[in-house]
Amino acid sequence: MNTTAYPPPVPGPRFVNGLSVDVEDYFQVQAFADAIPRSEWESRPSRVEANTDRILALFDQAGVHGTFFTLGWVAERQPALVRRIVAAGHELASHGYGHARADRQTAAEFRADIGRAKRLLEDIGGVAVVGYRAPTFSINASNPWAFEMLEQEGYRYSSSVYPIRHDLYGMPQAPREPYRPNPGGLLEIPLTTVRVLGRNLPCAGGGYFRLLPYSVFRMGLREVNRTRRPAVFYFHPWEIDPAQPRITTCSRLSRFRHYVNLSATTGRIRRLLRDFAWDRMDRVFPDSLTPAAGAA
Repeated sequence: MNTTAYPPPVPGPRFVNGLSVDVEDYFQVQAFADAIPRSEWESRPSRVEANTDRILALFDQAGVHGTFFTLGWVAERQPALVRRIVAAGHELASHGYGHARADRQTAAEFRADIGRAKRLLEDIGGVAVVGYRAPTFSINASNPWAFEMLEQEGYRYSSSVYPIRHDLYGMPQAPREPYRPNPGGLLEIPLTTVRVLGRNLPCAGGGYFRLLPYSVFRMGLREVNRTRRPAVFYFHPWEIDPAQPRITTCSRLSRFRHYVNLSATTGRIRRLLRDFAWDRMDRVFPDSLTPAAGAA
């Protein structure tokens, strides 16, 4: 894998971690992809606006800012929500337009998707959109061309690679620290892992955050910070919504992954915001906004 190493961070008095939210509705998740066709999205009751507003209130109460990787599909239908995210001082970033996996698109389809989302978000939010996260962390060894497409569409960083083994995503051979896949190109900021017995274990949020005891997750994040590295944490608006509709036409595993411990997530998020220091991705990783050393 051709990568350009990212320099180690400069030690500081307190470590600040990257806080992120993947703004999508409950019916758009990969776990339900076989149960809810896209043709039904418009007819499903949307809950993303109210749930994201709850997250904005949580962040405001804790005095933190984060990055909101927002679907263009959501932004198109909830433009006032996008403007509230920006007005509150958070970073507006792209989650693509229609939550299509990057590794199931052609290069042309992917470029059209990310370009459409970027233009839409910038028009609505009135700010530059430089960050991207692939739906279902779907940039992997099968589609390295995605990084070049992102660069060509004007993105400066991606947070789309998860260096773990998983049945739906993952690239365990990828670097665990920020790196530039193409010399002089954009910065990839992988999701956080901890190394245990020669294996990368997830420590970045999502279903693992809901499944594992909070104390275990906190210990993992503390270990990452102890090694003088910022962590990247993510969650979704639907994860703080235990009252959302129950989808029963998918597999038992998909239902478990989606619904496990939803009622506990808000409390865990509050503890996380209290126990660690957080900020927007573009401020935690400022090199994402500048070209690599030696770049033209």
